[in-house]
Amino acid sequence: MSRRADVPRSAAKRPVLPSAALGIVFILVAAWLLFRVPGALQEERRFEAAAACTAPAGSDECLRTVPARVGHTERAGRSRTPNFWLYVTQADGTPARTRLAGSPPSSPTAWSGSRVRVTYWQGQIRYVDFTDGRRYTYADPRGSYRLFLAGGLGLGMYGTGFLWVAYWWARHSAASRRTYPWQVGVALIGALYLAVAGAAVPWLTDDVPAALLLLAAAALPVPAAYAVTASVYRRRGDDTVHVVPAVPEAEQCVPGAVLGDVPYSPPHGGGYLVVGPGLLATTPDPTGAFARRAVPRTLVPQRVRPPYRTDPGGGNYGDRLVVECRDGGTPVFVVTAKEHVPWVLGALESAREAAREPGR
Repeated sequence: MSRRADVPRSAAKRPVLPSAALGIVFILVAAWLLFRVPGALQEERRFEAAAACTAPAGSDECLRTVPARVGHTERAGRSRTPNFWLYVTQADGTPARTRLAGSPPSSPTAWSGSRVRVTYWQGQIRYVDFTDGRRYTYADPRGSYRLFLAGGLGLGMYGTGFLWVAYWWARHSAASRRTYPWQVGVALIGALYLAVAGAAVPWLTDDVPAALLLLAAAALPVPAAYAVTASVYRRRGDDTVHVVPAVPEAEQCVPGAVLGDVPYSPPHGGGYLVVGPGLLATTPDPTGAFARRAVPRTLVPQRVRPPYRTDPGGGNYGDRLVVECRDGGTPVFVVTAKEHVPWVLGALESAREAAREPGR
């Protein structure tokens, strides 16, 4: 039977509202994008079913093709994707422009003065026929649903991850003291993976059902990864991080803090730690030269673990680890990066060994 951690309910529920708010915003935007998919599909079907106009001034629902002459081209914006504006003048003198993907065609027939045929549908140029082939414009409605579907699925998956995080904080956070529980981390990583998959599948398939089916297949590893991670943590039974002490050959000044109701814990924990043979001290000086407060040899490390929400300041220490110590009956917490924890343990251990030597 798992042991539930003693975490104040108010502290455990602090992230619920921000997570829920983010999730709701993402879901609402996703719903708006998905709501536009049917309209884009309908427009695509109408365009593909459109026939050529039988009269020069046909309706907007038919394909009206007119001869024109290329004026010039110019680059469109500064997008990483190459595209350009094509300026044409129709036979009746009407100027027009349309946006094409890629770079201007290298063929001389596509440059200034070349004759082309432009095809309108619903008042916009949908494609241009050069002598060497047809180029569809950015107004081509075929496949336009993909952009809405990709955005909707991607944001929807990501928003669902935040809603799951809010639910977990509200209902199950008392099961873990961690400031950054693995359940939240795995959920957000899974949501990010599904968001990328959701944004990609419309471009890899030919219709909406195929995109949804591919997304469902891509989602199968997520619950499996969650189950495996849960199994690993259950087998551990403890969140103690095993670290081998190491004594630096010379003094080192590293980011860190000493927190606790003890006189050698400076305001806000200090900022830096000086570690060396038989020495652990706090300092606000990044060089470690000034305003040192040495930690007494009575400070005994108990274990190394991740930050807890019950730690001073709510345990918001980023990716640092906590060396849980005691000075007599007073709990003391040394916070530093994972790579510096061996030096902290080595400094405390060498200080106690020095105290036991004769004459010390």
